[in-house]
Amino acid sequence: MEGRWEDSEHTVEGRAVHRRVDKIDHALPDPAPETAPDPPAESGGDEPPAISRSVSLGSDRLGITAKLDLVATTGTEALPVETKRGRVPDNPERSWEPERVQLMAQGLLLREHGYACDHGVLYFAGSRTRVDIPFTPELEETTIGYIAQARADLDRPDLPPPLVDSPKCPGCSLSGICLPDETHALRQVPPDPTAPEIRRLYPARDDALPLYLQEQGAIVGKTSNSLVVRKAGETLLQAGLKDISQLVLCGNVSVTPQAVHLLCEAAIPIVHLSMGHWFYGVTQGIGLRNAFARAAQFQAAESPLIRRSAAIAFVLAKALNQRTFLRRNARDLPTGVLADMARLIAQVGEVATPESLLGLEGSVARLYFGHFHLLLKPRDFDATWDFAQRNRRPPRDPVNAMLSFAYAMLAKECTVAVLAEGLDPWLGLYHQPRHGRPALALDLMEEFRTIVADSAVVTAINTGMVTAADFVRTKASCALKPNGRKALIQAYESRLDHLATHPLFDYRCSYRAIIRVQAALLARWLRRDIPTYQGITIR
Repeated sequence: MEGRWEDSEHTVEGRAVHRRVDKIDHALPDPAPETAPDPPAESGGDEPPAISRSVSLGSDRLGITAKLDLVATTGTEALPVETKRGRVPDNPERSWEPERVQLMAQGLLLREHGYACDHGVLYFAGSRTRVDIPFTPELEETTIGYIAQARADLDRPDLPPPLVDSPKCPGCSLSGICLPDETHALRQVPPDPTAPEIRRLYPARDDALPLYLQEQGAIVGKTSNSLVVRKAGETLLQAGLKDISQLVLCGNVSVTPQAVHLLCEAAIPIVHLSMGHWFYGVTQGIGLRNAFARAAQFQAAESPLIRRSAAIAFVLAKALNQRTFLRRNARDLPTGVLADMARLIAQVGEVATPESLLGLEGSVARLYFGHFHLLLKPRDFDATWDFAQRNRRPPRDPVNAMLSFAYAMLAKECTVAVLAEGLDPWLGLYHQPRHGRPALALDLMEEFRTIVADSAVVTAINTGMVTAADFVRTKASCALKPNGRKALIQAYESRLDHLATHPLFDYRCSYRAIIRVQAALLARWLRRDIPTYQGITIR
């Protein structure tokens, strides 16, 4: 429905099995009625069939297209052969229904193009076995029914209901996009205590990670399925696409058109950051192919009630995380700070206007940042780590410089996440739209500021990853040097890769995965697929 895709070991293996089939695209020959006389006996018998590989066919009447692995044609008869990576199933039909339906659909397309086609063949590479599939009237009726159902689903603005505790889901490469268990659980209001355990059906961590480039004057090119970074004729780095989730450019780093084409085709976003802390934007291909998520977002943005509900969820999660972070990590915290924060947080759900919510958020933030210095235990005792309050544009001390850069990286992470769900990052529900500000990404970012960005900054300071020598300071501002940015990026990426227990679903996954899941749940809530949206809070 949405054109989204995610690989698994099975889909990668399947492509490898199809490599020979897909190497060359053939055109299907026209049916050729046999009018020639029978061959002489000494010629050896019938002519061998013509073999066509990777054949593309379509039918307006049926409303489907297909790429057939292999078609054997003799005169007016055609035999489709479909290759499968696994072994022959141990069932009476020696095949699964989706495989039979797929083959029957190919048979229908061959009939549309003038061929007689009464059966097909499934070739199972795992057991090197051919299974003949007869095209019965019952299979044809079933296939035509599924085609009609699929085309009707394409016109639906809402998502199909998720499968419930299905054994099919763990083997599906799209489970991390579909989120069937999570969606079903959030639909149960109040929660069902007898419901099955929520399964994490996506990897806890990603193999592919962002590639950060801050070598000024470098050029990113491509070779085959890899990116190559060069400067002054020297190759600095080569990385395969399978290992890259984002290409993050910091400052004066350029990308060739060929590399942009490759990244867009692979759905890998190019993120543009300044050498300081400005997040400029994202270059990406056409991923999600529907307008329904954005239509729901625009409709929600017109509703004061929905905007209030979203704003409360974002601010409440942010404030609770700030209080918990102080409670866990601040040394010598004055008596009454946590109680004052709790009192303010208790009022968040009762606010009537956006202005009141902004005031409460600001009051909690003042208490939080007013005691932020108690979180710091710098190993570089010669450094000036004095931190009295949050300041920016430009930051005027080392801690604020690090916070600004960490927030810029988190903003790009949230922007990429909401774009992947088909949402408009510029139209927010809590943050008001403003030219150049990804308001919805900033909305989503609120619940992750403390647990990702602030935590990375504190870690970088307290472990000595960043020292006084990593800053350029003037009377007006303070900025990180390249080595300081590199160290902070390492701390930030390490935090994103950290495994945590998901507070809603009680399974362990990385914070990077949690950001993506929250973006998906936000989109589901906007499309009214789930009744509420709840921000992430640490315990």
